[in-house]
Amino acid sequence: MFPFHFTLRSIFSLITIPFEIFNIAVNKKLRQNHALEHATINVIQEYYGNELLLSGFAKENGFYIRGPIRPELLEEAAKVGLARLNAGDTYLAIHEKCGTSIAMSNFVASVVFLLFLFKLGYFNLFNILVAMVLANMFGPLLGKMTQQFLTTTHDVSDIEIIGIDYNYPQFGVIFPGNMEYFVRTRSLSRIP
Repeated sequence: MFPFHFTLRSIFSLITIPFEIFNIAVNKKLRQNHALEHATINVIQEYYGNELLLSGFAKENGFYIRGPIRPELLEEAAKVGLARLNAGDTYLAIHEKCGTSIAMSNFVASVVFLLFLFKLGYFNLFNILVAMVLANMFGPLLGKMTQQFLTTTHDVSDIEIIGIDYNYPQFGVIFPGNMEYFVRTRSLSRIP
């Protein structure tokens, strides 16, 4: 059952991952906010290390950050990240734990597994293991390259941060780990 499930997941990944990457690559605002999301998290991690478990998700009008962080620190890190990207610290636009890297690892595993399947004519656990090993070897490198050339852009000179929205938990109990923030951005060309 496991190889059959892996085969279906591989076919699904082979179709969906390039489509998702393409949709990001052709949307400059999304690429800018993705880069700014990474820059914000990278700045925070420069000061606090990887102890803070943060995640993010870019949209056209800003980006989400989830995790145990004070709003003032997040706002300051976003502003510093934007300034540093504009000053030439382009490496801040890339983050090693980005979902793009995970997606590219899945894509590599899918390609390798399906090549084995079509070449050998059957699937087995060995093929899955080889696909997973190769995905872990090449996925992160491919993920960074995909971020650099397709899903982020370090050119954020025409956007600005206009505010942060706070999303508190619904049940009235606030745990630091379940905070969600949305950093709103806008294009400078829209300013009257």
